[in-house]
Amino acid sequence: MNLSDRIDELLYSVEKPVRYTGGEFGAVMKDPGKVDVRYAFLFPDTYEVGMSHLGMKILYHVINRREDAYCERVFSPWVDMHDKMKEAGIPLFSHETRTPVKDFDMLGITLQYEMSYTNILSALDLAGIPLRHEERMDRDDVPFVICGGPCAFNPEPLSAFVDLFVLGDGEKSTLDTIDVYKEWKASGKPREEYLKMAAKIPGVYVPSLYDVVDGRAVPKAGSGAPEVVYKALVNDLTAADYPDTLIVPYGEIVHNRIMLEIFRGCTRGCRFCQAGMIYRPVRERSMERLLEIAEKLVNATGYDEISLMSLSSGDYSCLPDLAGEMVKRFYEKRVSISLPSQRIDAYLKETLEAVSRVRKGGLTLAPEAGSQRLRDVINKGVTEADLMRAVTDAFSEGWSSVKLYFMLGLPTETDEDALAIADLANKVRQAYFAVPKEKRAPGLRITVSASVFVPKPMTPFQWCGQVKYEDVVRRQRLLRDELRKLKGVDFKYHAPDLSLMEATFALGGREMCDVLETAWRLGCRFDGWSDQFKYDKWLEAFEKCGIKPEDVACRDRALDGNLPWDHLDCGVSKEFLTREYNKAMRAETTQDCRKGCIGCGMKRYEGACV
Repeated sequence: MNLSDRIDELLYSVEKPVRYTGGEFGAVMKDPGKVDVRYAFLFPDTYEVGMSHLGMKILYHVINRREDAYCERVFSPWVDMHDKMKEAGIPLFSHETRTPVKDFDMLGITLQYEMSYTNILSALDLAGIPLRHEERMDRDDVPFVICGGPCAFNPEPLSAFVDLFVLGDGEKSTLDTIDVYKEWKASGKPREEYLKMAAKIPGVYVPSLYDVVDGRAVPKAGSGAPEVVYKALVNDLTAADYPDTLIVPYGEIVHNRIMLEIFRGCTRGCRFCQAGMIYRPVRERSMERLLEIAEKLVNATGYDEISLMSLSSGDYSCLPDLAGEMVKRFYEKRVSISLPSQRIDAYLKETLEAVSRVRKGGLTLAPEAGSQRLRDVINKGVTEADLMRAVTDAFSEGWSSVKLYFMLGLPTETDEDALAIADLANKVRQAYFAVPKEKRAPGLRITVSASVFVPKPMTPFQWCGQVKYEDVVRRQRLLRDELRKLKGVDFKYHAPDLSLMEATFALGGREMCDVLETAWRLGCRFDGWSDQFKYDKWLEAFEKCGIKPEDVACRDRALDGNLPWDHLDCGVSKEFLTREYNKAMRAETTQDCRKGCIGCGMKRYEGACV
C-alpha cells in the first residue's frame, strides 16, 4: 500500500478528515520531477488556522510563480491524527502531493505565535528530521529549516532548532534563499557553506554563525556573518506580487473569505504593538491595483466576502472611495465588504454607510485601555469622545454588535485603570439606547475582550516585565464583577498562565531552547489551545532546566543592558524605543508620523519613508 492510501485509511477514524485530504480547488499542482527546488511551507497549527493566514497565501503564490520551484503546504496534524500517524509509521506529509516533508529541499515555517513552538518540534519529529541544527549538519537527506514571521525578531528561543531565520518582508528574501540554494547545490559544497552564503542575503540571520557574549549574539570569527542583521523590506506594495487566485477549502476555516491587504505598516506608534514597529513604514497599495485584485479573486473563488486587511484599515488614505467602489462593483454578486481592525478615531460614518449596503457583520474596535491616562501611556492616541462617536455612528447605521478589545497588565496600570474598562463599556451601552429606536437594530451585544499584556521585542515596552500572575487574576475578577452588572455585555479574558509562558518565549534568550525541548518531551503541544495547554508540564520543564519563568517574563530590564535580539534591526532604532519608553513613564504622547517625522530610525532604509 502506498503512502497516500495509508493516509486515506486513517481518515475514517479522525476528527475533521477534510484537514488532510488536499486536492482543493485552486491548489497548485506541478510535476515535482520538473523543478529544481521543492519547498514545504509549514504552518505550525491546524489546517483551518493555517489556511486563514494571509502570509502563507502570499508566499505560496510567489514561490509557485517560479517554474524552477514548487511550494507545497504542510500543517500540524491535530492530536488524534498525529498519534495515529506515529502508530502507523506515517511521516508528516505535504497537502499537494503527499510527499514526506523530509524529502523536500527546504522547510519554511511561519512564526506567528510563541505558543506554537512545541508544534514545530512535533512536526520535525513526525517528519523524521533531527530536532537540533547540529544534528543535521552532516546530513544531506533532510531539508534546511527556515523560519520567518513576527516572532523571528526574537529568534533565540528557537535558535538550536532552526538553520536560518528570515526577518521582515518575505516576498523577495524567500526567493533569494531559493536562488542561493540552487547555487550552493550546484557547487557541491558542504551543508554549512549554504548557511554562510545565505547569511549575506538582506534579512537573513543564521544563529549557528554567532556566539552569545554578555547576553548578545556576536558573529563568530571567520563566519562572515554581519554584526547587525537588517530586516528585508519591500518598498513598493503596489508593484509587489499578490495572489490573483486562492485555494478554496472544502471545509470551514477561521477566516473563510477573500483577504485583501490594502496597506502594510502603521504610523500610529502604539507602544505595546510589535507589529506597528516591525512592519514600518506604511506602504499602501493603490486603489486601482486593489480593485483589479478584488475582481480577479471574486471571479476565481466565488467568495461572497472581502476583508480589507491592514493593521489599521481606517487609516487607508482612500478608504471611503475604495469601500464605495467595491460595494458598487460587487453589489449584484452580493459580495460584502468587511473592515477589521478599525481605528476608533477614524471617521467611519461614510465607510459604514457604504459597506452596510450588502449586510452587516460585527464591528471591532480596540480602545486597549479603559482610562485616558493609560491610553496616553501606551500612546493609543484616541479619546473617549472618539469611541463614543464611532459607536454612535455604527449604531445609527444599524449595527448592534460591537467587540471592544482591551489589555490588562499594561505598564503602570492600577486597579482603577482596570475598572475603567467597565465604565467605558457601560457608556457604549448607553450610546446604543441614545439612538432613536426606529434607527437602531435590535439585539444589542457588546463583547469586552481583555487579553493579558505580553511585552514584545522591538517595542518601547521591551524593557518591561509582565505583571505578576496574582495581580492579573485580581484585576480580572474585579472587572468581571463589574461587567456582570451590565445587561447585553459579555466578558472574555485570557488565561494568565498561558500569557506567562508566552512572555518567557517573547523575552527569553537561548536558554529557552532547553526549556522548549524539555516541555515538548513532557507532552506539551498545541499550547495555544486551552484544552491542550499543560501548565503543570511547563512548570516542570522550567524546574528541570533550573529556570524560573517569572525571572524571564516578569523582571524589568535595564535600558542600557543587552537584550537577546540586539543584533537584529527592524528599522526602528533602539534610541527611539528608549525615548518612547521614557515618555510612556511620564504618560506623554507622540504624534502620528504622518503629521511629521518623529525620528524612529526608518529613514536609514533607502526609500522607506517618502
